Amino acid sequence: MIGLISATAAGASARDRLATAWPDRTRVYDGPVREAVERAFAECDQLVCFLATGATVRLLAPLLADKSTDPGVVCVDEAGRYAVSLLGGHGGGANSLATEVGSTLSATPVITTATDATGIPGLDTLGLPFEGATATVTRAMLDGAPVTLRADTVWPLPPLPPNVTGGGVGEVPTPPAPGTVRPDVTLFVSDRVVPLGPADVVLRPPSLVVGVGASRGVGVDEVYGLVVDVLRDAGLSALSVGELATVDAKADEPGIVGAAAELGVPVRTYPADVLASVDVPNPSDAPLAAVGTPSVAEAAALAAAGRGGELLVPKRKSSPQGRPAMATCAVVRRAPRGRLAVVGLGPGARDLVTPRAVAELRRASVLVGLDQYVDQIRDLLRPGTRVIESGLGREEERARTAVAEARAGHAVALIGSGDAGVYAMASPALAEAADDIEVVGVPGVTAALAAAAILGAPLGHDHVSISLSDLHTPWEVIERRVRAAAEADIVVTFYNPRSRGRDWQLPKALALLAEHRTGTTPVGVVRNASRPDGTSHLTTLARIDPTTVDMMTVVTVGNTATREIAGRMVTPRGYRWQSEGAR
Repeated sequence: MIGLISATAAGASARDRLATAWPDRTRVYDGPVREAVERAFAECDQLVCFLATGATVRLLAPLLADKSTDPGVVCVDEAGRYAVSLLGGHGGGANSLATEVGSTLSATPVITTATDATGIPGLDTLGLPFEGATATVTRAMLDGAPVTLRADTVWPLPPLPPNVTGGGVGEVPTPPAPGTVRPDVTLFVSDRVVPLGPADVVLRPPSLVVGVGASRGVGVDEVYGLVVDVLRDAGLSALSVGELATVDAKADEPGIVGAAAELGVPVRTYPADVLASVDVPNPSDAPLAAVGTPSVAEAAALAAAGRGGELLVPKRKSSPQGRPAMATCAVVRRAPRGRLAVVGLGPGARDLVTPRAVAELRRASVLVGLDQYVDQIRDLLRPGTRVIESGLGREEERARTAVAEARAGHAVALIGSGDAGVYAMASPALAEAADDIEVVGVPGVTAALAAAAILGAPLGHDHVSISLSDLHTPWEVIERRVRAAAEADIVVTFYNPRSRGRDWQLPKALALLAEHRTGTTPVGVVRNASRPDGTSHLTTLARIDPTTVDMMTVVTVGNTATREIAGRMVTPRGYRWQSEGAR
């Protein structure tokens, strides 16, 4: 919950705007300001104070306890011009809250956290548990001092600055000799117990799955104690456990559910027949008789880990004193699973690049794209992002490269113009991708939509987009689709309408439409929609000059109801009141 506090009429007005915009996230605190701040500080996760920063600092000072528990605080000035992240930028989420408040109130977010200001990812913002000297390592990263990266496997992290260099994937860290310290600053990414020096940090990826089998009525302490003991004996960190896995029949077993809660992880369950199909080294008749599968702990862990999972700890029983064991567990390390974001950049204007697209660009450690598209957004990338760019005509190669980088465990962004799923990179990339990587689609504003907004409302009724390029589709197929759209009286937007090597397809397609539409049918021609050098003009099916069209142009042809109204191209929805009003 976000507590909202104000002291003046102007502050109350801005406060109420925020409360209206976020009714389920906010709570207004009235009354004397000091008392309101104290109550909100005790009851809320975050605060937005419509007060001067100095006054807010004095009010908060006696309340501060620890950065890990204090709420994030944002200050908004009297004029509503700035949203200042004052307290708990990372841990309290104030930096992201300031950005949200700024967007909602049209204020400028002010963020002074060094990592955010420089574009370097904060180690406490990666969504991974961590241990060690985060401040020391972060300072070294900011100062450009050498930082050694040592990782069990490649993990899909955001880009790290160039001064963070790999010391080797799969290396087992060597403990410092007694009385000595590690000479370098080291960032580990590991699920193993790591001997940390005073200038070291270890990030804990959720790479471990613990499979659990249990008898009915097993206690939380027995299950939790077994898991902790097994992990400790194997030299593995409990912070890297991503989930507990078991059979469906044990989904509500209090001992298993409670142990997962102690570890702070979810429970995943599988039907007995699914587990019975998993090849395991230690099957047993007991679980087969009890729940219908010869293995629960090993089979569930392997099933949850997926393809490439490695059984690190075979099934092990608990060892309670004075009675038979009631729990078993096994530990599997899942193979690194990379992440591929297919990002649509929109038609070219920066303000039509969505916030989600920007977030994915900044999250990716590897960017793959057409060179001219890379140039459009290069300034949005974090320092250390590895860019793989190529020229026109190499779409399949870029798709294969992006998938290969994701399979290697990286966080990858594959970019395309407009919406990446419309005549762009999503199709070839997803044709290459299997279920061994995570795939995220980020929609973008298409060229057809950008052009339509410039022309007026030509897509107000059923419409279709057709590419006239026969490089990948035989012309016979394209012609059949154009004829179908013509006969169905559907508004058509032509992509890739004309190039120097393909100059006859557009006249042919227009002629096919003219068989079913009059010469006065409105046609919109938009080149470089939304870009500074963009142009547009409205003509008709009889008067359009195909020689004015190129590959940077989209051509929208109306249906029989489309009209030019006040210089705009409009296709009516067909509402009855519109028809009656036109009589």
